[in-house]
Amino acid sequence: MKLEQYKIDSHNADLYEKHQKKLAYLQKELPESEEIIKKLQDFQIAIPSWALGTGGTRFGRFSGAGEPGSLEQKIEDVGLLHAINKSSGAISLHIPWDIPQDAEKIKNLAKSYGLKFDAVNSNTFQDQKGQEHSYKFGSLHHVDPNVRNQAIAHNIEVIEYGKALGSKALTVWLADGSSFPGQLNFREAFQNTLASLQAIYAELPEDWKMFVEYKGFEPNFYSTTIADWGQSLLLANKLGEKAYTLVDLGHHQPNVNIEQIVAILLGENKLGGFHFNDSKYADDDLTAGAIKPYQLFLIFNELVDGLAYQGLDFASSLGWMIDASHNLKDPLLDLMQSVEAIKIAYAQALLVDRKALKIAQQENNVVRAQEILQDAYRTDVRPLLAESRHRNGAALNPVQLFEDLNLRAALIKERGHQGIATGL
Repeated sequence: MKLEQYKIDSHNADLYEKHQKKLAYLQKELPESEEIIKKLQDFQIAIPSWALGTGGTRFGRFSGAGEPGSLEQKIEDVGLLHAINKSSGAISLHIPWDIPQDAEKIKNLAKSYGLKFDAVNSNTFQDQKGQEHSYKFGSLHHVDPNVRNQAIAHNIEVIEYGKALGSKALTVWLADGSSFPGQLNFREAFQNTLASLQAIYAELPEDWKMFVEYKGFEPNFYSTTIADWGQSLLLANKLGEKAYTLVDLGHHQPNVNIEQIVAILLGENKLGGFHFNDSKYADDDLTAGAIKPYQLFLIFNELVDGLAYQGLDFASSLGWMIDASHNLKDPLLDLMQSVEAIKIAYAQALLVDRKALKIAQQENNVVRAQEILQDAYRTDVRPLLAESRHRNGAALNPVQLFEDLNLRAALIKERGHQGIATGL
């Protein structure tokens, strides 16, 4: 379904007077407001095709109604989301969950919604119907070269799909690892993974990037072959200048200093991008900013500082994507909340007085440094986000618009109650 612009305009007209009062106050307090609004207008966060249906746990999945049952319908959902917030102008496909049967038709459909294709993602953590060799004991690290070659061929196939759609990056996440001591030779597993990735890397187009993702545990519980950012960075350095580390916020042990990881990777020019989500215990895949909003702000503080230091464009230099699993919420509402939280953290990070912070750091003034960061973090920047959306023709309050128009009911009317989206 496509959302008519007049419905967004009507929604905005009802909220505009109240919005203007909040915005005027903030603009008076913050002389940098106009610059921040413009940067927020440019900042886009990709939506993964697998996040448009209800997710699940190892114990069950509680599917919602009106879920997208095809790639075309997933594109429609991202198009709807983008029409509402004008911040979600790209979709990331996971192969083979979402294989484009007619790439040109799919590209034109996406274009009609103002969307482009972000990184394509391979899947060697599941066996597919008709697959010759199983990934039960791994894929790119497998002891059997036939399994490794099958996984390599799949990744190359994913690159081909991406080329047809206009993508510029491949994301590789591996479930490869072991659950019991002695099950795996760590050194050989790492070398097999490197050799496999090198074979895939050789097939990358010149203007592409490879994102090497890492995760501390799950589905294996004793070891993961690419377990942390150091191992990912080691592989990326060995692969070449087109390979980068991808940071998923949920793929760390509790209390790991992710913002420090981000700063170091930026300094090494090896930070490829992000999968945004939030967690309390492990890889919970919760709504971004729902549990640790201050950590999200601190991450963006390092991003704003590091990218500016290198003279890189914030909106286009890295891959920005949400990676979450919605088991209780409407997926589209959850995605709206994540996009909002991410852009709030970005706007707050733009408020940090960098000169004053640098002086406090040079003087070892710990109290002053904390005050500078927390002053920015405690500023309510939501009116700036709303204004950036309004200027782009989007909704002042995306969640309210979705609920007031009862858009899920409209999707159910179109698709029925029984559709189950492919993916998580």
